[in-house]
Amino acid sequence: MTYARVFQSGNSQAVRLPKEFRFNAEQVEIFRQGNDVVLRERPVSAVTILDALVRMPAGFMAGGRGDGPPQERETF
Repeated sequence: MTYARVFQSGNSQAVRLPKEFRFNAEQVEIFRQGNDVVLRERPVSAVTILDALVRMPAGFMAGGRGDGPPQERETF
C-alpha cells in the first residue's frame, strides 16, 4: 500500500502524489465513487477521437474482429 500526504494549500485541501502516480496531463477529473475519491486524467474530447478514427488506414479491420461465438451463460 502506498500513502500520500494531505495538506492545506490556500483554502483547498491538497494531496502530494508519489512519483509513480504522476499524471501526464494538465487536468484531471475528480469524483466520488461510494466512499472513494477518484482522480483520473481528463478524457480527450470527441473531436480528438474522431480525428484519430479518420486517420485509420482504409483497410483497418477489413477482415473483421475474429471474435469467437458468444459465451453460453446461466440465466439469473
